[in-house]
Amino acid sequence: MEGIKHQMVKVNGINIHIAEKGEGPVILFLHGFPELWYSWRHQILALSSMGYRAVAPDLRGYGDSDAPDSVESYTCFHIIGDLVELIDVLDPDVGKVFVVGHDWGAYMAWLLCLFRPDKVKALVNLSVPFLRSHREIKPVDFWRSYYGADHYISRFQKPGEIEGEFAEIGVERVEKELLTDFPVILPKGKLFKRPLDEPITLPSWLSEEEANYYVTVFQKTGYTGALNFYRNFNRNWELLKPWVGSKIKTPAKFIVGDKDLVYHMPGMKDYIHNGGFQEDVPSLQQVVVMEGVAHFINMEKPDEINKYISDFFTQFV
Repeated sequence: MEGIKHQMVKVNGINIHIAEKGEGPVILFLHGFPELWYSWRHQILALSSMGYRAVAPDLRGYGDSDAPDSVESYTCFHIIGDLVELIDVLDPDVGKVFVVGHDWGAYMAWLLCLFRPDKVKALVNLSVPFLRSHREIKPVDFWRSYYGADHYISRFQKPGEIEGEFAEIGVERVEKELLTDFPVILPKGKLFKRPLDEPITLPSWLSEEEANYYVTVFQKTGYTGALNFYRNFNRNWELLKPWVGSKIKTPAKFIVGDKDLVYHMPGMKDYIHNGGFQEDVPSLQQVVVMEGVAHFINMEKPDEINKYISDFFTQFV
């Protein structure tokens, strides 16, 4: 990762680790689960060579960033608070940047645009569209009713439980399983599809060296900070009640793989393609569905994603 600089910045009362390269307009890259700043390595190198300052933090609870102890410290307000202050540090004159998000990073990027549209020039989000808040049904309750109690989001809710099961299997196996074939269902006693004594063949887009970077970091930090994002799904639902029906007016582009587990969630395709998404995000300029691509789209197809990002942001520079 030649030329990538690392530093710690104090924002919102905690220390956030950022990796960056390049000079020019800032692009802030926001990762998902179970990832790190490192998930944007291809984008950092490519976009920095195109005249941008590419910046990728470890979100709170991840990597070298601080991980507050309380579950309640991982609400959407805490994360967006981190990002708003980070943007002010990165661009002190205007306080406005380009944003690219994936998975949880995408969800938080939508909310950043909802709460503070003055902070974002334009947005490219991957994998997770804006999630319209239902007034009556809590999200975890909905997924549990549809998928059952073994749905991964349900299994992540109780503090310490899934961490204990992950510890029995070991971080190396868990991380490689999650990156290779992210499971929708995590049954107790048999979390993953393949037997534990069966070797994992990593996908073509992930080398052993790259996978081991994640493994090394999560062996040091554990998964609790990352899992605490999921443990605030219902709390976020309550906090977001004042914004039900609000529109996101930031210019946006959305990209998803047709094999992504998010794309196949109940009602998702209908929402994305039949008007609901466009209604919630009136400035949504394009939806791209990439064939044969799964969840970790920015690592699976970096060249295509880099081009989509640069083509979109060029019109706002």
